[in-house]
Amino acid sequence: MTAHDYKEMAAQLDRYADVPREVLHEVVARDGLCFWAFDRAEMPELSGEDSPDRELAALLCAGCPVIDHCRELELRTAGPDTVGVWGALPDTDRRALYPVWLRRRHGGEAR
Repeated sequence: MTAHDYKEMAAQLDRYADVPREVLHEVVARDGLCFWAFDRAEMPELSGEDSPDRELAALLCAGCPVIDHCRELELRTAGPDTVGVWGALPDTDRRALYPVWLRRRHGGEAR
């Protein structure tokens, strides 16, 4: 991903700036298509050629109606300490997105 992609993602999340964390959590817990909802025996093999984590994130979150809610919640909750797949992104991409999101949301100041 490029810095430009992260800027676009962060801008897209602006619409959730005023949504309380509890509401985001409720929406994600209720409507999210999380990893535990899948039968792991039916998971296809990942090629691993480009980025297995990105491929896994795209696969696990495909069709999820609350990807942006989930991404916003994870950025608020874990920030730079994020791990795993959230919001259709692997942790490496969310760590790169975090400072861009933070600058948009808080002028770059850590909370």
